[in-house]
Amino acid sequence: MWSLPPSDSVLHLLALVALTAQGMTAALAAGRRSMDYVGVCLLGSITALGGGTLRDLFLGHYPLAWVANPIYLVLPGAAALVTILFAHLVHRLRLAFIVLDAIGLVVFTMTGCDVAWQMDATLPIVIVSGMVTGCAGGVLRDVLCNDVPLLFRSELYASVSVVTGLFYATAFGLNLNAELWTILTFVLGISFRLLAVRYKWEMPKFVFTGDEEK
Repeated sequence: MWSLPPSDSVLHLLALVALTAQGMTAALAAGRRSMDYVGVCLLGSITALGGGTLRDLFLGHYPLAWVANPIYLVLPGAAALVTILFAHLVHRLRLAFIVLDAIGLVVFTMTGCDVAWQMDATLPIVIVSGMVTGCAGGVLRDVLCNDVPLLFRSELYASVSVVTGLFYATAFGLNLNAELWTILTFVLGISFRLLAVRYKWEMPKFVFTGDEEK
């Protein structure tokens, strides 16, 4: 059974940070919608665990991590509540939101890839598993807050998850040092996402109006 990577691994520590970070992004998003404290707590847990839950349902991987280890349900909810206390002190909430969300995106992508690989999935399934784990929680957060999900906005988002997953999965086949590769992947993913936001890197758009020239 998979819950989180082994407790002595770098990925385990990053996963705990990501759970906390995603809980905090949920609190910042909930504050913009004037949710009550219970709503903030629930949104924090849904945001942090939604992607992993969907991944496990798709892969038929049971028990769910937060069912087997309820602490993973409590941590993001508690982080969301704590964020309420100091959110008014943060003058650049948008920057904090983007950085925290990037942490969740990258780390959860790696953990999703790790789960699929342990189940002997093929490389495409490993990458999709990472993308679902990394992106779905943020989509649920934004939808519940009636916002356009970051996944559908202009800057690269899902692409960051795919690149992160491909880079991380390289270590599986080449037997590279797991701890070092995890750190390198984390740095790559975070840098890629923040640079995409900073310089507005975008994927080509398909524009079709349906009007034909006569």
